[in-house]
Amino acid sequence: MSTATSTATSSAAPAPTPAGAELALHDVRLGHPDGAALPGTVALRIAPGELLAVVGPSGCGKTTLLRTLAGLLPPLDGRVTQDGEPVTRPGADRALVFQHDALLPWRTVRANVELPLAIRRVPRAERRRSARDWLDRVGLAEHTHKLPHQLSGGQRQRVQLARALAGGPRAVLMDEPFGALDAHTRAGMQDLLVEILRGSGATVVFVTHDVDEALHLGDRVALLGSGQVLDVPHPRERAAQDDPGTAALRRRILESL
Repeated sequence: MSTATSTATSSAAPAPTPAGAELALHDVRLGHPDGAALPGTVALRIAPGELLAVVGPSGCGKTTLLRTLAGLLPPLDGRVTQDGEPVTRPGADRALVFQHDALLPWRTVRANVELPLAIRRVPRAERRRSARDWLDRVGLAEHTHKLPHQLSGGQRQRVQLARALAGGPRAVLMDEPFGALDAHTRAGMQDLLVEILRGSGATVVFVTHDVDEALHLGDRVALLGSGQVLDVPHPRERAAQDDPGTAALRRRILESL
């Protein structure tokens, strides 16, 4: 899969994403209102335009963290803010991307990408133009009229990515979006994500169980189980995986899990 080709053939660049949002958790206790709280509290600031990778053992609250940032779950204690304002409900400027593509099976590829724009009552011509441009960017311009079941897993994830970004979110919350893909497709999706987000300004919180993926994508890595937040020495540089600093950080993260 060549991301350069799909970008070069775009007939018109999509409207630029607004500057990224600052997200913050102020001594937040995570959990479900009808269930037990997760141990400890989370204090975390995610800078505008940052890509924060989140790792941690199973059950430590990674998905709960994303849903709380999205406004789908209220914190059991503490505050969640976006640009200093309380997050109390979902918002169009925060998009969620899941491990399973969550595409509507009865809608075509184009109609799935148009969905967030249709909900916002964007005129049909404008939303179709935006969907076409985003599908071009993710290399699926020739699949616009197909249904999700006619696509491969990697293609469906590209549709989900296009749908999430078509609405111009200021924050993108990603829950192990490439976890079900084979290694080759996963690497291609990582590269595509980097290419699309470059220069967009969007803030990204990326949950993953793969330490190497976290070290490749993240500006920082948050270890949710221990509360540590660590700087990545060479984010988004494939050649840096054997760098001594990256290797040392990888060992530190693995020891914490």
